[in-house]
Amino acid sequence: MDAHKFAEKWIKSWNSHDLDDIMAHYTEDIEITTPMIKMAAGIDSGTLKGKKAVADYWEKALDKIPDLHFELIDVTEGVDSVALYYKSVMNKRAVEVMFFDKMGKVSKMIAHYT
Repeated sequence: MDAHKFAEKWIKSWNSHDLDDIMAHYTEDIEITTPMIKMAAGIDSGTLKGKKAVADYWEKALDKIPDLHFELIDVTEGVDSVALYYKSVMNKRAVEVMFFDKMGKVSKMIAHYT
């Protein structure tokens, strides 16, 4: 896997606001953890599981933030994982650590924000 190519495609998908294109990066049993879920959805764990739940959450987020635009700052690689450092919403900086299954889809994501 080329982490930089993945990062470029991932950023492009998000900046397109095309939910189907965004969701194509993720497995059916995707698990995401982010402080934004805790803040926006009131879920104390900050975690959502399953493609449907994640898609529903992100659809609402895209509706609320029509000018959403991410800017990639850096990419790091791990074992079956990448961490993307980028400029996110509300002028925050974000680090998202993504873990991949054998098919190259993201099965787990953990986000951190400034």
